[in-house]
Amino acid sequence: MPVKPDLLKVTPTAKSRLFQVEELELRFSNGVERTYERLASRGNGAVMIVAIDDDDNAILIREYAGGINDYVLTLPKGLIDPGEDAPTAANRELKEEAGFGANSISILREMTTAPNYMGHKITALIAQDLYPCKLEGDEPEPLEVIRWPLRNLDTLIYREDFSEGRSIAALLMVKQKLGL
Repeated sequence: MPVKPDLLKVTPTAKSRLFQVEELELRFSNGVERTYERLASRGNGAVMIVAIDDDDNAILIREYAGGINDYVLTLPKGLIDPGEDAPTAANRELKEEAGFGANSISILREMTTAPNYMGHKITALIAQDLYPCKLEGDEPEPLEVIRWPLRNLDTLIYREDFSEGRSIAALLMVKQKLGL
């Protein structure tokens, strides 16, 4: 197992409302020194929810994605607020974004996105035994809620408007877990 490099210095280099860029000065075990940049991890992490209704449909949302300037089909997700654990945050986000609460929520796994450049982590959860419950969220417009049959996940993961890698990974984990 490799030895983690020594962290010599961390310098914030840029900051916006959402992101902070840091420069890391590192010394590796062989004496080589390098400077890395990363988007720093802030907050308490995030959750992504694979909600499954009683008819074996996944609950999806269509929302605007600023990074690609288009609408995408995706799973409900959001930040973990201070004082929340991942299941509590998942239930709140599901209520805010899709209009459902869940009596059963379990963690699938924690995932990273581009860990060479970002410290962000998201916990994927599966939510079942759903019931109608709508909370006010922070979305600028109502989100379209779409029910997608679990038996057709293979079709979903190849749709052009369903392209987020984390959502695809979460659905493939659910497919494996449920033996679909």
